[in-house]
Amino acid sequence: MKTKDELIDDLLTLAFAEDVGDGDHTTLSTIPATERGVQQLIVKEEGILAGVEIARKVFAKFDPELKMTVYIEDGAHVKPGDIAFEVEGPVRSLLQTERIMLNIMQRMSGIATQTARYQEKLAGLKTKVLDTRKTTPGMRMLEKEAVRIGGGSNHRIGLFDMILIKDNHVDFAGGITQAVNAAKEYCKELGKNLKIEVEVRNTPEILEALEAGVDRIMLDNFTPERTREAVKLIGGRVEVESSGGITLDTLRDYGECGVDFISVGALTHSVKGLDMSFKAKK
Repeated sequence: MKTKDELIDDLLTLAFAEDVGDGDHTTLSTIPATERGVQQLIVKEEGILAGVEIARKVFAKFDPELKMTVYIEDGAHVKPGDIAFEVEGPVRSLLQTERIMLNIMQRMSGIATQTARYQEKLAGLKTKVLDTRKTTPGMRMLEKEAVRIGGGSNHRIGLFDMILIKDNHVDFAGGITQAVNAAKEYCKELGKNLKIEVEVRNTPEILEALEAGVDRIMLDNFTPERTREAVKLIGGRVEVESSGGITLDTLRDYGECGVDFISVGALTHSVKGLDMSFKAKK
């Protein structure tokens, strides 16, 4: 299995292949190879900055001659006019890396900003906001990193690092008990130490999940009232996660029920990028 760094490197390879192709003919035809310059990343919208370290990888991968000077680190609150970093080197390289870097920085900063907004709603509570697998194909590692930068927490990275038995698994397996027992046996046979979470739809399923011995129970599409009752019933025996249709407006209501986690697809699946530009330093 590939590491996080290997997956990011693959993503950047693809990004350059689809954008630069056999060459940026505009830049190659108008800018001399010997021309050098400096460009600045200028923030144009208030939010949380994310992607600085990935930007460093973008520049280093394309041209090791590009030298980056960072003024604002990942996770910082930024405002219009702030200069996050400068990059000095061959102008041709600056121009060919600009769009890929901006696409990543804007997307990651938008996610971090959105995450910070959600986590702030839970201030003073033990509840953590979680991301989901509703990410842009190929960009999951970056988007989940942005969630962490914004103060949120990651759910499983993919299908490989946690067992999450959802309603379809339960129905096909013949019930929660059968699904959990099969999962435990599977882990034992393969020597894997994976947490087991089960999605439940009602009180009988909560009781069955507790009896089966899971690590976390996901309350799917429960109202705040039902959530409060479920948390009381579970009594701290396992972790509790709320999921399904929870918005920024209703987030606090669920957190006050005492759940450990609230998973929110909106952190990544439809977020607006944070506005910024990469301009030549005069």
